[in-house]
Amino acid sequence: MKSHSVRTHKSAENLARADQLAWKIAEVASDPVSVEPAVIEMIGNRIIDNAAVSAASLARRPVASARAQALVHPLKPGATVFGMPQSQRVSPEWAAWANGVAVRELDFHDTFLAADYSHPGDNIPPIMAVAQHCDLDGAALVRGIATGYEVQVDLVKGICLHEHKVDHIAHLGPSAAAGIGTLLTLPTEMIYEAVQQALHVTTTTRQSRKGQISSWKAYAPAFAGKMATEAVDRVMRGEGAPSPAWEGEDGFIAWLLSGPSAKYVVPLPEKGEPKRAILETYTKEHSAEYQSQAMIDLARKLGPRIGDLSNIESIVIHTSQHTHYVIGTGANDPQKMDPRASRETLDHSIMYIFAVALEDGGWHHQKSYAPERAARPETVALWHKISTVEDPRWTQRYHSHDPKEKAFGGRVVVTLKGGSIISDEIAVADAHPLGARPFARPQYIAKFRALTDGIVTLAEQDRFLALIERLPELKSKELAGLTFTADPAWLGTQGSTGIFDWSSTPAGRGATDN
Repeated sequence: MKSHSVRTHKSAENLARADQLAWKIAEVASDPVSVEPAVIEMIGNRIIDNAAVSAASLARRPVASARAQALVHPLKPGATVFGMPQSQRVSPEWAAWANGVAVRELDFHDTFLAADYSHPGDNIPPIMAVAQHCDLDGAALVRGIATGYEVQVDLVKGICLHEHKVDHIAHLGPSAAAGIGTLLTLPTEMIYEAVQQALHVTTTTRQSRKGQISSWKAYAPAFAGKMATEAVDRVMRGEGAPSPAWEGEDGFIAWLLSGPSAKYVVPLPEKGEPKRAILETYTKEHSAEYQSQAMIDLARKLGPRIGDLSNIESIVIHTSQHTHYVIGTGANDPQKMDPRASRETLDHSIMYIFAVALEDGGWHHQKSYAPERAARPETVALWHKISTVEDPRWTQRYHSHDPKEKAFGGRVVVTLKGGSIISDEIAVADAHPLGARPFARPQYIAKFRALTDGIVTLAEQDRFLALIERLPELKSKELAGLTFTADPAWLGTQGSTGIFDWSSTPAGRGATDN
C-alpha cells in the first residue's frame, strides 16, 4: 500500500490531474490485477449476507416502497430486484436503489470502522445491477466488487467525515463509481470523472443518523449507489465533473471537512497490488449498529452472573469516544431513551440494546425492536439505569491501526443494590475475525437459511447458494440468478402511490383523461 497526502490546493497552483486523489483512485480501479482466492471467497460470503438480510426485510414499508418505485422503471435487459422473478427486470440504477434499501434496512450486514465508518456491502447492489444489465460475467463482477470494497475501506481509513457531521455515504458514492468502472473496464480518465461526480452528489449531512432517525437511514446508501450508477453513465456519454473534487479551494476538504490547512493521508494499493480490503471488514451476527455487537455478546454472558435484574442500581458502559457520542448517552439524544422511538433510533441506542440483550439473553431482528417490547415497564426501568462514558483506552483501541489491538467493545460496570459490583469487558464481537466464533462460509450460510426461512423456498435457497460456489466462473446469463424469488405474501405493500405510478391512481387517470 502507498500512502497519499491529500490537501486543499488554490486554483492558481494548478494541481496536476495525476496528483489528485480522484485520479489515484481511478488508477487503482483501472489496474487489471487478479483477485485472490481469499477475496473471492469473502465476496461470495458478502453476497450471501446481503441476500439474507434483504429477504428478512422484504415486507418492511421502506423496502416495499423502494421496490415499487423500481418496478415502474422496467428495462431490458435490465437488472433483477430482490423478491421478484428473475424475468422481471428494471433499469440498473433503480435495481441498485431497491436492492440497496433492502440490504440496508435492518442494519444487519457488514461493517468497517476506522477514521470514519461504513457498510461496504452497500457497494454490491449497484455493481451487481450494472453487471446484470450489461451482460457481464462472474469474473467481472468479482473484480468490480473487490474495487468497491478497496476504495471505500481506504477512504474510511484516511478521511473522517462524522466529526464534520457529513454522512458516510460520501465515501460510498466514489467507491461504487470506482467499482462500476472496474466492472466495465473503463479507462482511468472516465473513472476519474465518475468518482468526482459521485462525491459531489452524495455529500449529505449526518442528520439522517441523528435524533429521530427515519427510514432515510436505509435509503441514503441506496441513493449513493443509484447516483454512482448515473454518474458512470454520464461520463460514458462524455460529461465531466467538478474538479479537483477533494482538493479544490472551494471543494470538499476546504469547506466541508477540516479546512484549507488540513491534510489527510489515504492509503491505496500500488500498481499491480491485489485489492484485499474486503478481508479487513466484518459482518454482524445481530441486527443492530456495529458498536453494539460486542455489547450484545457481553450482555449474553453477564445476564446469568447478575441473576435478578431488578437488583441493578446502575450500569455504566466504558467505551470509545465514537460509541459514547454516536449511540451512547454522549449523543444527548432524548430519543435514545424514549420507548416510543423508531426502530432506526433504537438501533442507535446502546442503552436500549444492552437492556434488552440482558433481559432476553440475545437479540432478534424483529422481536427486539417491536413497540410492545420497547414499552415493557421493566425494560424501560432497566434501560434508564444505563449510561456510557468515554474511556481513552477504548478510544485508542478503536482507532488503532493494529488489527490485533483494534477494538469496538468496552468495559461494563454493573452496580447492584447494596453496593456490590459485577464487571467484565469485551474487545470485539464473537463473530469478528478475532472473536470467539468468527464467521466463515458455514456461518454466512446459516444466517442466510435462518433469515430466508419461510420467505424463500428451500429449493430457491439451494439454487442461489450453488451459484455462489461457482461465482468467478459464472457465465453472463447466470448472473441474473444472484437474486431470489419470494412468496408474494412476504413482499408487503408499498402504502400510498407516488409520482411514478400516478397514472394508475384515480386522480392520475382523471388527469390523463383531461
